This record gives sequence, C-alpha cells and structure tokens, in this order.
Amino acid sequence: MSTMPASHGHNEACCNIPPVVSKGYAAKGTYEDIDGLKTYTTGPSDATKGIIVIYDIFGYFDQTLQGADILATSTDHQPYKVLMPDWFAGSPCPIEWYPPNTDDKKQKLGAFFGKNPPPGVAARLPGYVASLRAKYPSITSWGILGFCWGGKVVSLVTSGGSNPFAVAAEAHPAMVDPAEAEGIKVPFIMLASGEEPADKVELFRQKLSVPNHVEIFKDQIHGWMAARSDLADPRVKEEYVRGYKTVLDFFGKNWP
Repeated sequence: MSTMPASHGHNEACCNIPPVVSKGYAAKGTYEDIDGLKTYTTGPSDATKGIIVIYDIFGYFDQTLQGADILATSTDHQPYKVLMPDWFAGSPCPIEWYPPNTDDKKQKLGAFFGKNPPPGVAARLPGYVASLRAKYPSITSWGILGFCWGGKVVSLVTSGGSNPFAVAAEAHPAMVDPAEAEGIKVPFIMLASGEEPADKVELFRQKLSVPNHVEIFKDQIHGWMAARSDLADPRVKEEYVRGYKTVLDFFGKNWP
C-alpha cells in the first residue's frame, strides 16, 4: 500500500525499543488526576513534545501500558511525554465480550458503545489538551495515537475544526470511514489489522491529502498493538514491536 513521501528530517526513532515483556509487565509510569480524569503518565519531565494515547474499549491493559512506555522511552533525540486518560472512569468493557460471537455479547457491546460514543471523547479532547498545556508548559506540541475505538476518536478529532494535534496515528481502527480522511490536515499514520475492511482502509488512504503512511498488517488480529495482543506468540510480538517502530519512525520524520 503506497504512502506519501515523508519529510527528510533527522530520524533515529526505533533504534532503542527495549525488550518486550510477554507477561507480568511492570509499568514505568504513574497515575495522576488531570482535568478530572485519572491519567497514566510516562516519559521524561523535560520533554518538549507530548503524545496522548486513546486506549481501546478494554481500558488499561499491560500490553497498552507497555506500548505507552515504548513511545516514551525509545527515542533519545526526541523524548516524548505520554499520557493515557481513563475516559471510562474505571469501567471499561470486559474483554470477554470480544469477539461478539453471540447475541448476548453483541447486545452488551452495542450498549457499551452507546454509553461511550467516540464523538463524545473527540469533543472533550481540545479542552483536555488545553489543560495539559497549562500543566506542562514546556511541551509545545501534542500528537495522538488511538487504538480500535480510540482510532475512531482520532479520526473524528483530527478531521474536526478544533483539532489540537500536530500529528496523528491510529492502530487497528474501529468504524473506518473514508469520508473523515478528507478533513484531516496533519500528518497521519494508520496501521490496520487483517480484520479491518481493506477496501475502506485503501479508500481512506486515497482521500488523505497530507503526509501519510497506511499499512495493513495482514496476519494480525484487531487489537494486536493493545489489549488483545498475545505477546507470548513470537509473531505477534514481532509485529507489535514493528507497529510501534513504524509509528515512532513516522512521528520522527513528519512531526512539524
């Protein structure tokens, strides 16, 4: 799948990703209250760029927290402060509801999405970023990465008129809508799994008019970079690492 050329800035991202822990990961960050939201916070205090991670519907999982730490600790030349707010206020979707292969699971998932619609979070993000700018005045630019449900949030906020982000990424996004791509005005990377509709992913790419990288990890499941990642599987672990490397590389080359 083709991409627009990246800019030729200095890039050493992806060289220092630590060994990935398959089970029992000890998160490097801490939890803080920011703008009334419990927020996982990781990365150096002197960072000048920050990344907001929008988790998937399963909330704080070791695989997702490890990914946030990878983003925060793997680039020597451009350290990132990484924050992951708890939009579900301690009540994420039980992972046992996925995949929705029974009527009961479908009903429960539908109710969860109805209670936690992505447009609601997208509308809150500009104000949340304003709070972060006050709390972290040394951070002059913010990016965003969203997984699954969070990927939909990313598409919505970056295609809207109040987008506060300089660069954006989404992995195994839910509810891919090519119409949203036309409104995105910042460098954008989408890493899809083999379970997203490939025709919609390709049409989304075609409608992007900004520097972009769109790639399908054909042998990976929806969720391989977040809560549903089976890091005990060597192939999944390999593609988990490659996914984060790809995001860091894109950010390193294309963040204004």
